[in-house]
Amino acid sequence: MARSIDTVRTVHDLRTRVAAWREAGETVALVPTMGAIHAGHLSLVTLANSLADRVVTSLFVNPLQFGPREDFHAYPRDEARDAAALSDAGSDLLYAPDAGEMYPPGFSTKVSVSDLTEDLCGASRPNHFDGVATVVTKLLLQCAPDKAIFGEKDYQQLLVIKRFVRDLNIPVEIVGGAIVREADGLALSSRNAYLSPAERTIAPVLHQTICQVADDLAKGRGADDASEAARFKLESEGFRVDYVAVRDPETLKPLHGPVTAARVLAAVHLGKTRLIDNVPVPAR
Repeated sequence: MARSIDTVRTVHDLRTRVAAWREAGETVALVPTMGAIHAGHLSLVTLANSLADRVVTSLFVNPLQFGPREDFHAYPRDEARDAAALSDAGSDLLYAPDAGEMYPPGFSTKVSVSDLTEDLCGASRPNHFDGVATVVTKLLLQCAPDKAIFGEKDYQQLLVIKRFVRDLNIPVEIVGGAIVREADGLALSSRNAYLSPAERTIAPVLHQTICQVADDLAKGRGADDASEAARFKLESEGFRVDYVAVRDPETLKPLHGPVTAARVLAAVHLGKTRLIDNVPVPAR
């Protein structure tokens, strides 16, 4: 059922609303986003509604997680559209601070997670995960939810967030939401809007290819062999491959040879658009 959604823009107003819910004995879930809301985000709101009495969705395009040649200024922004979609999905409150509220003059602190961030997306996007960890830490402390919901499409990000929440003893449960896909398998992403019609036709090959890797691994094929075959396939289809990797699903450590349980992760460029995806490999 759709609800009327209010918007707050300051930490004070956010905390005031959450405190009123707490006083009424209600639990709170937070769904952080950068806007450009699509069905994947809305699935996280639906999940949040199943886990808590009240749902806060944040909307903040975080400059700290964009590199100097990335799409911060071009990133799609339409707050009115996003608010309407979130209201229809059942979010109770939209928290939409500006950069000055999140990073006031003199801001000089960052949260950094080593080990999990050193390769995969961390190798090609230096400082990206520091930006993610810093803004998510702030959002969790500003809202103080019982649960916070993040999509599994950004699988490395999800593990990074779980790690610093555990390391810093932040009292919140981090919940992963399943990837939502188009009918042809392409994982939903705000950046899919950048794909040309021809690129959109090719894009589902990414998911098809990593699914083949997972299937091969489940049948006993070695991880290195399956990954190299996938890279060759993707490059032959016109993708520029950042990585295709078979990793431990909890630590992201590289796996070699036959595996018992794993995650297949990939990042590619198709034209000017960077796409990421991942699939699990079930235990044999």
